[in-house]
Amino acid sequence: MIWPFKSGAKKQIAKIEVKGAIAGATRDHVLEAIETIEEKGFPALLLRVDSPGGTVGDSQEIYEALKRIQEKVKIVASFGNISASGGVYIGMGAHHIMANPGTITGSIGVILRGNNLEKLLERVGVSFKVIKSGPYKDILAFDRELTEPEQTILQELIDTSYGQFVQTVAEARNLSVETVRTFADGRVFTGQQALELGLVDRLGTEEDARKWLAELAGLDPKKAECVTIEEEKPFWKKVLPLGSRAIGPIPPQIRSWVEFEVATSGLPLWMYRP
Repeated sequence: MIWPFKSGAKKQIAKIEVKGAIAGATRDHVLEAIETIEEKGFPALLLRVDSPGGTVGDSQEIYEALKRIQEKVKIVASFGNISASGGVYIGMGAHHIMANPGTITGSIGVILRGNNLEKLLERVGVSFKVIKSGPYKDILAFDRELTEPEQTILQELIDTSYGQFVQTVAEARNLSVETVRTFADGRVFTGQQALELGLVDRLGTEEDARKWLAELAGLDPKKAECVTIEEEKPFWKKVLPLGSRAIGPIPPQIRSWVEFEVATSGLPLWMYRP
């Protein structure tokens, strides 16, 4: 079921879907959806996550918004095919987590990548003159190698972000920081392994998660409808249902991934990159 809602929101379960890489558009959608849940008085939220993760700041804002409504709304996260890195982080904003036995999850860690095109630029005879206010203003510039001091600066940034991730998982899952660090080294797990580690509470399908959530919220699992709060589509996507496929030969999934790569180059990411 999708928008518009029926009048009995207090007897319904709201559902938010987080699909693909987490960035600004995902954050905006989730935050707006959470506002709707509060306004309509939904007692429960099913957070369906199928994401490899994404940007640190956007994942943190989603997590904080979920934590804010926990006292008023029961939240169960359902991990789909993949819920890794930043996907795990936002799942920490739920009261409970359910995953499929074969869900790919974990990848707790931080990655930052830049592009070094120095040799290519030399080959084609292109160089840049840079005027900067300080030695690190052009850190991760694509036309040169990183210096050792720059690597140290970026490693400290990554370590701080990693510490925030570990601390959040430890608090949400009632584990010690030391315990989380034993498996928070970037590796991925199946849902079954995640259950054994304490990252998730139960194994099951999205429908299993819906029934469990209904019970937690005091609703009838057989009667409680699940209302998906969908992102409002731009007018041109409504007119052209093929979306970007109608504009050019590049498949929309590849187009969106390339756009994400370009937009996040040089940013620390909570993301699984196979």
